[in-house]
Amino acid sequence: MNVKIDPSWKALLSAEFEQDYFQELTSFVRDQYQNHRCYPPGKDIFAAFDFCPVDRCRVVVLGQDPYHGPNQAHGLCFSVKEGTNHPPSLINIFKEIEVDLGIPYPKSGQLDAWAKQGVLLLNATLTVRSGEAGSHQGRGWERFTDRVIQELSTSKKGLIFLLWGGVARKKQKLINTSDHLVLESGHPSPLSANRGYWFGNKHFSKVNQALVQRGEAPIDWQVK
Repeated sequence: MNVKIDPSWKALLSAEFEQDYFQELTSFVRDQYQNHRCYPPGKDIFAAFDFCPVDRCRVVVLGQDPYHGPNQAHGLCFSVKEGTNHPPSLINIFKEIEVDLGIPYPKSGQLDAWAKQGVLLLNATLTVRSGEAGSHQGRGWERFTDRVIQELSTSKKGLIFLLWGGVARKKQKLINTSDHLVLESGHPSPLSANRGYWFGNKHFSKVNQALVQRGEAPIDWQVK
């Protein structure tokens, strides 16, 4: 199956694209986009991979579902398009960065700059129907993105996985923690953050400390 995705990911995942479940998933997604308003735009479904090729991937952030409102989702988890109001989870991410690193709260919520530095912003489910959270769950995306995590775990060394919330933390079983650093906390959503499970995790400074310790450039978490 010819999937339009960055060549490095196409090579890594070529066998997955030929699986029966992925072909069924593709048919489902095509039908949904033809008959309903869905997000992100079709050209952005694999944007997380296109912005962050395999060889440049250093950090993996796991989200759950794309945003299901207009002009929000564009293929990078937690990110919204330029000029769009920041959803609550993204607000809390930026608040934690401000406290952790002293970076002022930004105007833009578009996280392309993180992805270009090697941060894979991966949702477990890559598409959603407008106004219907979770509407494309259980159709095969989770199997695909689990394979992405497994392939990264086995083909690379020294990645940093940020697992925020219960759904993401369950993915730890897919990661070889002897080869990779895993940082866990509550989800940045208000429900979790306001109970004390998000703020103060200092994940952004911890990522940079780990990168610098092994001689790599830190991530510039500032969003302009």
